[in-house]
Amino acid sequence: MSRPERPVLVVIAHGSRDPRHAATVHALVRRVRAQRPGLRVETGFLDFTLPSVQGVLNSLAAEGVRDVVALPLLLTRAFHAKSDIPAVLRQAPSRLRIRQAEVLGPSPLLTAALERQLYEAGLTPADKSSTGVVLASAGSTDPEAIAVIAEIAREWRHTGWCAVRPAFASASLPRTEDAVRELRALGCERVAVAPYVLAPGFLPDRIARGAAGADVLADVLGPAPEVARVLLDRYDEARMPSLAALGA
Repeated sequence: MSRPERPVLVVIAHGSRDPRHAATVHALVRRVRAQRPGLRVETGFLDFTLPSVQGVLNSLAAEGVRDVVALPLLLTRAFHAKSDIPAVLRQAPSRLRIRQAEVLGPSPLLTAALERQLYEAGLTPADKSSTGVVLASAGSTDPEAIAVIAEIAREWRHTGWCAVRPAFASASLPRTEDAVRELRALGCERVAVAPYVLAPGFLPDRIARGAAGADVLADVLGPAPEVARVLLDRYDEARMPSLAALGA
């Protein structure tokens, strides 16, 4: 008896007028394909960039594809994951069986990526206990998303940093520059900013400007190998019910 084909993975990115955003998303998808040879991965954008999510789903249905895992390329479960993406998926061709995967965060792998990028930006493990870190995210009006960022900061602090403070580029406070000043006042010998964002764009640029008073600014998560691993974990979790039913 032949094994059923794996569902196509459709990565759903927000989209941006900044071309660096799409370039980073495509680089991440290339890494995902490299980590899981044989898995078909397509990319669709909610806004600003082509192909659109609807266009990708229409093309897959026209090819005869039946099963899709739609994965929001998001770090928190806020408005886009709760409202925008489900609305787009409801408009998909009826022949498609679509399962929406969970967002990427929180995950210990993402925290590991943040820490690795801080080291790549100039810190060393020996600096950890004397360094305060600003966990700088895009921001959200969703209380659940804000609470998740605060919890990540609390848990990360317990791994040995002098202090970790959340900050937000929009919608919520404090801003990155305020958190940098707070850590200075707290007495941390140095301050580092870790952008908890996936790709360059308007809000990450605002984070970078807010980090002007910090000693270290890490890069965005981008196509980090840890991000690709989380993405595949979420894909596997979403298709697990069908795997269990088939005894796979």
